[in-house]
Amino acid sequence: MTTPPASARPRQVCVLGSAEPGSPAYDLAASAGELIARLGLTLVSGCGSPATRVAAERALAAGGTVVSIVPSDDIGLKDWPCTVLIPCGMGDARNLLMALAGDACLVIGGRAGTKSEVCLAWLHRRPLLPLTGCGGWSDRLDQDPPDERGNSPILPWNSVATLESQLRALGLVTQ
Repeated sequence: MTTPPASARPRQVCVLGSAEPGSPAYDLAASAGELIARLGLTLVSGCGSPATRVAAERALAAGGTVVSIVPSDDIGLKDWPCTVLIPCGMGDARNLLMALAGDACLVIGGRAGTKSEVCLAWLHRRPLLPLTGCGGWSDRLDQDPPDERGNSPILPWNSVATLESQLRALGLVTQ
């Protein structure tokens, strides 16, 4: 059996970051999850923050595929919003798996764990899609990248329409 070419597999977008319910960033995370599903992309999430969890929930509700990579080793997690659950048992070292699992990484708000994932994604040349205009660390990512190397594109977005344009610009959407 041969492996299908990368273009034959559904493209994957990791959702990284954090935002609290009721915030504009949280609402945009939910809409982004729905958009990702509608565009036929696979959403990858750890569902560790309210924003990444709502993105996964909305992607599932829209009929999308959600892969969740969780830090624990518990395969029996209840009520976890995903199609596929990957318990890595690696704690915060899971951040490397999150960074590598996407053809691009959506960045929403963010705290220390998000910074770690973004820096790893940058080192491995994954395009970054930071949410801007809602506060948090992602707001400044396009002006203050992880370092000077220019490893990957940083394509900010502040609306679902802009996010869709950025995903298309990266060639992740073919329909």
